[in-house]
Amino acid sequence: MSSRLPAQGAAVSDPVRRIGRRRLLRHTVAAAGGLLAAGPLSGCASPASASGASSLSVWDLFQGGDGMLMDEMIEAVSKGAQGAEGFEVDRTILDWGPSYYTKLAMSAAGGRASDVAAMHLSRLAGYAPGGLVDPFDLDLLAEFGVTADDFTPAVWSRTRHEGTVYAIPLDVHPFIVFYDKKAAEQAGLLTTDGELAPMGSPEALLEAGKALAEATGEAGILFGHVTDTAQNWRLFAGLYAQTGAEFGLPDGGPPEIDVDAAVRVVTLMTRLFDGKSNPNNLDYNGALAAFTSGRGGMAMLGEWELPTLKKSGIDLGAAPFPQVFDEPAVYTDSHSFVLPHQDDPDPDRRREAHRYVAEILKQSLTWASAGHIPAYQPVLAEPEYAALDPQSSYADAAKVAVLDPPNWFAGAGSNFQNRMCQPLQSALLGNTSAEKAVRQMVREADTLLRQPDPVA
Repeated sequence: MSSRLPAQGAAVSDPVRRIGRRRLLRHTVAAAGGLLAAGPLSGCASPASASGASSLSVWDLFQGGDGMLMDEMIEAVSKGAQGAEGFEVDRTILDWGPSYYTKLAMSAAGGRASDVAAMHLSRLAGYAPGGLVDPFDLDLLAEFGVTADDFTPAVWSRTRHEGTVYAIPLDVHPFIVFYDKKAAEQAGLLTTDGELAPMGSPEALLEAGKALAEATGEAGILFGHVTDTAQNWRLFAGLYAQTGAEFGLPDGGPPEIDVDAAVRVVTLMTRLFDGKSNPNNLDYNGALAAFTSGRGGMAMLGEWELPTLKKSGIDLGAAPFPQVFDEPAVYTDSHSFVLPHQDDPDPDRRREAHRYVAEILKQSLTWASAGHIPAYQPVLAEPEYAALDPQSSYADAAKVAVLDPPNWFAGAGSNFQNRMCQPLQSALLGNTSAEKAVRQMVREADTLLRQPDPVA
């Protein structure tokens, strides 16, 4: 999948041996027909019982570089970081995507749930209403030093269902802009502090693209979207939120979408990527390669590409996605922790699960090294985080984070994102008008809203 979400990456051998047995499960269970339309979890032993009662079972989807960072964080808490009591952790790593969320749902529904699991916050609406995850005890978390005040309201507001908290965010991973500092300076786009200057209007963004193209002698702004299942949606959703309009997906429909605002956004996208200053026909890897080889002045990407970009030798800068409409907003998602449903959870294990989540959050300066913004705000206040370059330059994106609409079929890796991307791709390639693309998006959303929630 070309979207390269933060959880992706090649599997790596486990470098940590002190924290209990690990397993990398590479099932390819199809999720056709909904969250639960998949084969049985015959390859997944019960994590809670496989390693004994003393081992805390954890499921996640972190592989590659993220997986190694999570290893480091788990090793730290297992040793008893900062004087805390340690843990024995049985970590199970699964491939990210629809198959991960299918397995997570089935484990909760079938009494085979882990103690803790990772989940994109944008997927919570598909799990909390159906009882597939259990609520957190906020008093217990507070006992371990974590409270609601430690998170930005923009992110914390998405942790709840009907007023109850079902997820604790680990990070915020926004769709941002990376830029070549030398090209941006030559184009006159930097402040006296060397940071990307505010833009404030669609016209300013268009002019920035032209100025960067002149500075590089090639492309101005790079954006890979062809055949991608998420990129166009990320760009559209962030810009649409900046107009102040809501992209409402109420159960049963019809969709509540401001068509005029959506057309304004798609029109800007087509003007920006017109095939002249800024190419309109790149796929994800093509855009990434063009930027890392110096053939563009700016790239619109997820912050998770930071490790790759740092290896390129570019004098790299980064910033939250520029505000060009009425309100600041940055499209994002969040890796979060959930408590998969257990019919009769052991109180001591649940207490340990809460303590584990709290202790991992306190290690998220390590997580920030890959580019992710720690959701746990006390980490952002540490001098070590301020020294991270360019991570600290886009940390404010967490304050204006916008996630997918809270509906069971939306969120990371969902068919919803894919179906929104297809008409947007047609518009950017010049195969349809902005108006027709938006009408198709409305029809696609209406079709999805008419489908029954498989776990309701």
